[in-house]
Amino acid sequence: MSKEDFVKAINASYTNAGASIYLGAGVYEKEIIGESKVNLPLRMMNRHGLVTGATGSGKTRTLQLLAEQLSAAGVPVFMPDMKGDLSGMAAEALPNEKIAERAKALGYAYTPSSFPVELYSLSGKLGAQMRATITEFGPVLLSKVLELNDVQSSVLLILFKYADDKKLPIVDLNDLKKVLNYLSEGAGAAEIKDSYGKISTSTSGTILRKIVALEQQGVNQIFGETSFDINDLMEKVDGRGVISLLNVSDVQQQPAIFSTFMLALLAEIYQALPEAGDLDKPKLVFFLDEAHLLFKDAPKAFMDQIEQVMRLIRSKGVGVFFCTQLTGDVPPSVLSQLGNRIHHVIRAFTPNDVKDLKETIRTFPKSVFYDMEQQFTQLGIGQAFITVLNEKGIPTETVVTHLVPPASQMNPLTPDVYQQQLSQSEYFRKYQESVDPRSAFEILGERMTATKEESPTESRQTGRPARQEKSTFEEVMSSPVAKQVGRELVRGVFGMLFGSAPRRTTRRRY
Repeated sequence: MSKEDFVKAINASYTNAGASIYLGAGVYEKEIIGESKVNLPLRMMNRHGLVTGATGSGKTRTLQLLAEQLSAAGVPVFMPDMKGDLSGMAAEALPNEKIAERAKALGYAYTPSSFPVELYSLSGKLGAQMRATITEFGPVLLSKVLELNDVQSSVLLILFKYADDKKLPIVDLNDLKKVLNYLSEGAGAAEIKDSYGKISTSTSGTILRKIVALEQQGVNQIFGETSFDINDLMEKVDGRGVISLLNVSDVQQQPAIFSTFMLALLAEIYQALPEAGDLDKPKLVFFLDEAHLLFKDAPKAFMDQIEQVMRLIRSKGVGVFFCTQLTGDVPPSVLSQLGNRIHHVIRAFTPNDVKDLKETIRTFPKSVFYDMEQQFTQLGIGQAFITVLNEKGIPTETVVTHLVPPASQMNPLTPDVYQQQLSQSEYFRKYQESVDPRSAFEILGERMTATKEESPTESRQTGRPARQEKSTFEEVMSSPVAKQVGRELVRGVFGMLFGSAPRRTTRRRY
């Protein structure tokens, strides 16, 4: 095939009538051909996607350029910041020789730019505190975080069912421990025996130890109130979508927790947003980096819920992009839901690597322009095999693409600028202080006190002082009912095993 044939094929495949994201230019016979522009239609971004490739191949910068162009098009973005180096998107890039060389090769008018960024954190130290109540998190996700087996997971389901039936808000881990103790011993055990089944003390003891172990990891602050309002991810500034970064660099030792929390957010988005149909551009694009952490040792119930969300969230106007090293890190049932693929270099050093390479190639549309097995191992940094869906939903030509450089800074913000960014954030102030409402701990504590004649000054197991006596007015005003009139005790979609309504019907304001 000639160069002219290549340019004609690529332009026919990647030219769109509507708005697009410019990914870069095609490469043929090792030549970067600027006129063969590779574009991803905005209206196809809710068909989900996959960004893969070996370590150091440029995946993070690919996510950065996608987020930048989505923001510029008015589409909000949520993405994890695994190493803490994406905060630089809030500042303009400093032009250098490498950027100038890449832009010249692409025939691209490079313009440095900053983008509206909000910084979030699960610890509350590196950004606005993201929280969810235990009830909102749901039993399926919580079982994965606690690494429960099937029997223990079924006991957790009983706890959530009982709490729903008895209108007991399970806000934090202390509430969960209280419900577990109540139902496994004494009056609570007798109460649930006929309707819910018996909970053995050995099983409840194992679950309790796992909860305590989770607390010892120092991440128990992610469970509680004020829980995160997903409407805050939909913000725009001067017509540009806000890029919400969840900095997880300080909790990397708990991968199951931050990966599952991100999935809980996605489930909440699915639950809360109305049907939208096919839009000219998505309402939100959600990136899930280190996607293999989501699926590692995932139980069947967990996988079933992921597949359900992936099938249905597209109609809510939300696109989901997974990012990982190997295509095989994502289960086939999820891969089948993805329409857009950006695959960086594969390094085939072992027999298993060669096997993975051959299997990956079979999943791409065949190309008359490349020996794909050879080309995949020879991609340079910032180059990738790409195939996406065109505006008619048809897969495009598989093309080696020299990717456009990000317009924002490719290094993290300096500590001083980072702190300045936080101090100016209304969301950092909004979520800074936790709220301790009247919940299952207090309600069951009073019940157990009445039946066992325990001390009225019983305090939580965290070692903090007992609460002061509340007046009737204070108790009413601090209750979840008064805080959010009309809000039902419900979970996100991952907790909807017994039926529930959306968590919020109106946006909370503070």
